[in-house]
Amino acid sequence: MYDDIDLEHAKLEEALLALPGDDLRAMTRLLPVARPYPTRKADMATAIMRHLVGERLSDVWEDLGETQRLAVAEALYDPDRRFHQDRFHAKYGKLPKGFNDLGRHQSSPLRLFLYPVTVRGGPLAVVPVDLAERLRAFVPEPPEVDIASTTELPATTRQARRGYFRSERDRPFDLVEMQQRDGEQSALREVQTLLRLVETNAVSVSAATRRPTSASVRRIASVLEGGDYYDVHEKKARSWDQVPGAVRAHAWPLLLQAGKLAALRGSKLALTKAGRAALAAPPADTLKNLWDRWITNAVFDEFNRIDDIKGQTRGRGKRGLTSALERRDVVAEALARCPEDRWVLFDDFSRFMRASSLTFEVTSNPWTLHLGEPRYGSLGYGGNHEWNLVQGRYVLCVLFEYAATLGLVDIAYTRPEDARLDFTRMSGADSLSYLSRYDGLRYFRLNPLGAYCLELTDSYTPSRPEVRAKLSVYPDRRVQRVGGTLGQDEILLLETYANRESTDVWRLDGNKILLAVEAGRDIGELREFIAVRDEQELPELVDGFLRQTERSARALAPKGQAALFECDDAETLARLTQDKTVGGLCLVAGERHVVVPEKSVAAFRKAVHRMGLGISP
Repeated sequence: MYDDIDLEHAKLEEALLALPGDDLRAMTRLLPVARPYPTRKADMATAIMRHLVGERLSDVWEDLGETQRLAVAEALYDPDRRFHQDRFHAKYGKLPKGFNDLGRHQSSPLRLFLYPVTVRGGPLAVVPVDLAERLRAFVPEPPEVDIASTTELPATTRQARRGYFRSERDRPFDLVEMQQRDGEQSALREVQTLLRLVETNAVSVSAATRRPTSASVRRIASVLEGGDYYDVHEKKARSWDQVPGAVRAHAWPLLLQAGKLAALRGSKLALTKAGRAALAAPPADTLKNLWDRWITNAVFDEFNRIDDIKGQTRGRGKRGLTSALERRDVVAEALARCPEDRWVLFDDFSRFMRASSLTFEVTSNPWTLHLGEPRYGSLGYGGNHEWNLVQGRYVLCVLFEYAATLGLVDIAYTRPEDARLDFTRMSGADSLSYLSRYDGLRYFRLNPLGAYCLELTDSYTPSRPEVRAKLSVYPDRRVQRVGGTLGQDEILLLETYANRESTDVWRLDGNKILLAVEAGRDIGELREFIAVRDEQELPELVDGFLRQTERSARALAPKGQAALFECDDAETLARLTQDKTVGGLCLVAGERHVVVPEKSVAAFRKAVHRMGLGISP
């Protein structure tokens, strides 16, 4: 091992002479060096160099194993001629034989090609510059990194059981059913729903964090197609239990704020000028704008949502967090390399990122973050800040909470409990059933909307949602499944507007439709849902029922808050209404009351005072 070598210009002779004599002695034993073996360092170095030129070099190369050759090739074609251990392991699933002996006096043929160097951040191995030039003449470039993918999504996924076993091979597992959500069509409708919801002053957020309140989360979840991924009403059975809570319902208000479509007014969100314009804009363009604005937004850091990793919000822990903008850029670039319309296992995507050097750091000082108690649960301990535990959880959050909410990807997921057991050996994890609420994400699929938002295509052509069931609608408002299978998301959408009467029969309900429209849902989604599943035209009685119910649901429109004032007698009421200024600021409500819009209350008070009248407390 040596410390002061110039990595960019290091030559073979310099690298050899910098090694201890015991290392050189071991390396001469790997080559057909004539006996007696040289004993002086210079002589040993000369003997080794003699076998690493010309045809002799190719003979030494041929003696390497397949994985060892790949290791040399990876370093050889690296811009700095460095061997990256983590990248190689992620790409090939193993390290080359003898790699761990590079820094020891052991006989590994890799020592003839890779030379260990100690630099800031730990040891690495390089190929000397002159040796690299000779090797490139016959060593082919390593294969490109590829992402494993499939067109068919499995119905179940393997989930390992928690416990202590002699090895991972001995660990039993269960087959767990996955839930699938196709985000593209939902997001195109939901973005309009959320804008309408904000327009009605129904979304409250914290002034300090800009995150939605619990009541607003529940309100938003109630209008999402199929609800949120997990039940937002779920309660803890015990104080130390975990519940996943909101994902999409939490993300939407943050996305609208990051996209400057909504802004805080008092304690509630209100549409901006851009937000009002988005109501009439193509939804796909609105979603693309939201994604572009999100990845460049510096106000929110989604790593905070992995809230069982403590120490993020204050002091050195907060200061040590890296830029969320840079992290999102890396995730977006990796996502853009995924094949369109094919399912990708998240674990394969995570390995692809590391193998392709699409990596980042979440914190510059993992010692400031911890599970449980700071002293014993610190992420600074060896193995506690590995990629899967920190960066991997961050990537899960970006995909599950933001990319999927905006409809860029379709997803398949399970409950997060015990979905990933890599954290269980850490101190402070004893009471945790998962490290993040996003641990249940198993597969995702880049769809046409995602390709458009990531600028892989110049225009957006919506995909046609797969029709898995056939329906029949009857004049008495019954909706019956007559073939195929309805997915859970389809059932939930149908039950937003209808009551279930039996396994395969629903009946459209006027009150449910009224509440859905009032909450911001567009009844057009119900019509489209039925149209693509029923070969017959909608019965006239049902069509008329839907039209009338929708008109009734929009019979009243909120126009903001107002103040109600009571006059002491009819004469006072008459004076107010006859005054040109005051009369224009209020409306008569009954025999002795006037109503004043909230925005006009201050002007109303001044005008009343000019008339010589007062308003009692």
